[in-house]
Amino acid sequence: MRAAVLAILLALAAGLALGSGAAWAEDGRPALPKAKAGPCIAPPQVMRRSHYVMLLHQRDQTLRLGIRGGKASLKECVACHAADGPDGKPIPVNAPGQFCSSCHEYAAVSIDCFSCHATTPAAPQTASSP
Repeated sequence: MRAAVLAILLALAAGLALGSGAAWAEDGRPALPKAKAGPCIAPPQVMRRSHYVMLLHQRDQTLRLGIRGGKASLKECVACHAADGPDGKPIPVNAPGQFCSSCHEYAAVSIDCFSCHATTPAAPQTASSP
């Protein structure tokens, strides 16, 4: 029984390692692209554990009270954490190896935020833009 469980776990780990687009740090955690702006709204250890609570709270504030632009808005997270590709265009935060997908893959958590929300920052408005 133990051998079967071990074989299954090894097969799953090998499949994840081969199919993953994530880069891994020496300590076994995902190697994340650096954020574009300064420090985050909370220390990394707080964000690792509680970012979803902040996002849910901001969602409730926005949907129920109409309060937009809070410090924990998904739009602000994407604007800071979407890395730029070689072409200078933002890479979606949920693409393999990118910020959101790397951590969620590591934690074996699926996210559905981006079934509705943008995965890249909005293009800056210019004077000639409508």
